[in-house]
Amino acid sequence: MKLLYITAFLLLSHAAAAEVCKLTINATDQMRFEQQSLQVDGQCTEVEVTLHNLGNLPANVMGHDWVLTKTADVTSVANAGMEAGLANNYQPKGDKRIVAATTIIGGGESASVRFSTAQLEAGTSYSYFCSAPGHYSIMKGHFVYTPASASAVAKNESK
Repeated sequence: MKLLYITAFLLLSHAAAAEVCKLTINATDQMRFEQQSLQVDGQCTEVEVTLHNLGNLPANVMGHDWVLTKTADVTSVANAGMEAGLANNYQPKGDKRIVAATTIIGGGESASVRFSTAQLEAGTSYSYFCSAPGHYSIMKGHFVYTPASASAVAKNESK
């Protein structure tokens, strides 16, 4: 019985220590993310990103998503996504290079994704982009993860 209490205490204390940091990013029909940088630090054990498409056009005309990869993988993942097509949200199925991604959404819609910061590597450059064909070249931004920082937890930065 004592072991059961100790186990329950450890599980609850771990859950209490977990912090979900919530970020919001907006996309427009002009193929722009309003935020050019998203930042989280080591206090965030999970990140929830919510994408709002502020446009008016439907997903099959001007849909947007939010895809997070290492910066070095952006072009190759975006190119592979074009082959995957809209039915797959312009994301290659099972692509391990994708850290997190929302679905493609049309004007007036929102989508969210939650992921663990445990999969992020300190000192690695990460970028987010829209994987719709032709969008990634201008619709992108930097995702900054600073495990040792205590300065800014879940901060949106506009350009």
